[in-house]
Amino acid sequence: MDNYTSNNNYNYANESTSYDAFNVSPDSAQYNYNYEETYSQPTGMAGIRTIATEKVITKSFVFMTVALLITAIASLITSPYIAFQMVTGGGFYAMIIAEFVIVFAGNYAVKKNNAVLAAILYTAYSFLTGMTFSILYLAYTTGSLVGVFFITAGMFAAMAIMGLATKKDLSGIGSACLMALIGIIIASVVNLIFLQSSMLDFGISILGVVIFAGLTAYDTQKIKKMAAISDTQNENSLALFGAFQLYLDFINMFLKLLRILGNRK
Repeated sequence: MDNYTSNNNYNYANESTSYDAFNVSPDSAQYNYNYEETYSQPTGMAGIRTIATEKVITKSFVFMTVALLITAIASLITSPYIAFQMVTGGGFYAMIIAEFVIVFAGNYAVKKNNAVLAAILYTAYSFLTGMTFSILYLAYTTGSLVGVFFITAGMFAAMAIMGLATKKDLSGIGSACLMALIGIIIASVVNLIFLQSSMLDFGISILGVVIFAGLTAYDTQKIKKMAAISDTQNENSLALFGAFQLYLDFINMFLKLLRILGNRK
């Protein structure tokens, strides 16, 4: 099996749908709030404990964890050979279309404050991702996959805590990371189709880890600000939006670290 081709196909599919998928703008009229006027950030460990009590924050991380479990289970029950068919040839394009449909439908559900539909679509996306993840068992050792997962979890937790604790507005960092993400998606496509350079792929992976680490901190802070204005009517929708963003950050950070640290079979 051509590990390079199959893994790059999967990475591109995830990155192409990976940012601000549930595109709920901070200035959205539906939620109608202003960060500067309605929220004063707490500081230090006491601030982290205070933010952790917010229902939206708690639900976002719980939903994200559930999604990761769904992804893990789907990867274990799906044949790697079926996954290989999904990420090569026509199956690759079908998968991209399916992910985009789920993302846009989820975007609609969140904007309409339809938490039930958003949850169903969120679950479907997590399961589909897990099905494609099963191909990783053909390319990497099980021990390597587990090890990189825990490394990713540690990095993710550190950046999430930073996003919760910092008093600095991370909007500028978030914007820079989003622009850089577009750049590496373009570079990945060019490398996949024309260059097929392992060195360039390695460099893109390193940059990708930095980008998704920054996005993790930015998204966590964004959820924290949203939590300040949550109410019983939009609480679940906001939590699902936040969970989806954090899930994508984690998944993409994991894939990039796996490219760098994973032991191939």
